[in-house]
Amino acid sequence: MSDVNHTTQTTVPTRQFSVRLSSTRRGARLARLLAVQQLQSWGHDFEAAAHIVAELAANAATHGRVAGRDFRLTLTETARTLRIEVTDTRGDSFPGRRAAGEEDEGGRGLLLVEAFADRWGVASGPAPGKRVWAELDQPEEPAARNAVVPAPHG
Repeated sequence: MSDVNHTTQTTVPTRQFSVRLSSTRRGARLARLLAVQQLQSWGHDFEAAAHIVAELAANAATHGRVAGRDFRLTLTETARTLRIEVTDTRGDSFPGRRAAGEEDEGGRGLLLVEAFADRWGVASGPAPGKRVWAELDQPEEPAARNAVVPAPHG
């Protein structure tokens, strides 16, 4: 008789949403709205992800902008992680945290990303651009992942 313990692992299928948007303030706002809508349809609590998308998309539209070129927002869900990735066409300019003064209007975006995300980073490519990504760990209980989130009132 064998002492092998057979366990069945349920794998949650990977879901992905990807969209190209114009490198404008309007495109950045649309990225946030589309992300919230997609995450609601997947049954996610979207608040932290919405803040991350807003910051990364705003950075792509402002600092990663190349005239006539779009940026891409991609959301990827696995059993354990929600990954938010924004790809722009400005591979010569990598983001980094900087100290913002009290009077500065900008410079705090990546601090917010860092506060909301479990991990974040930057990678080269696809050429000529870069990918800025952030990950949020998923709750371990499937019921918590599939909870229905009410639509915001506006």
